[in-house]
Amino acid sequence: MQKMTTKTIVYTGIFTAITVLLTYVFAISTTFVRITFGFLPIALFGVMFGPWKTGAMAALADIIGTAMFGMSIFFPGFTLSAFLTGWIYGYFFYQQHISWKNAWLPFLLVTVLIHLGLNTLWLTLLYQKAAEVIFVSRLCKNILCYPLEIGLFLMVYRYLAVWLPHRIKS
Repeated sequence: MQKMTTKTIVYTGIFTAITVLLTYVFAISTTFVRITFGFLPIALFGVMFGPWKTGAMAALADIIGTAMFGMSIFFPGFTLSAFLTGWIYGYFFYQQHISWKNAWLPFLLVTVLIHLGLNTLWLTLLYQKAAEVIFVSRLCKNILCYPLEIGLFLMVYRYLAVWLPHRIKS
């Protein structure tokens, strides 16, 4: 495990701020469906720092974003979802060669387990609506967004890879 250095803390702050902006400020939101680009800095942070730090950064971004821009009350389930999302990206991308061959699985896990599973559960508990009603709209959104998120991540990663401080396992 890496040590917490000043550089790591600075990167955490920068990526947390970018995640908050892309998740809360530049988002398209309805009551049950939200389209954001917040996955990009989380996945890129996962490339650089691994699962635990990425999970912590994503949870921190969720807490800060909800406190500053949240449209409803704070719900700890969404913070858990954010942590698990960061953990999954960090686990699959840290010290790995990034290509479409190893990018589809973490995005699929996040889509199915977190977005369609846990977040639908949290919305059902929070708004006391039928899960089937919430799930159908979220399923349509995630079917459309899944390939777009992978493509966008790979495009951004390929462009930024030369500047990202990370090492690939030999």
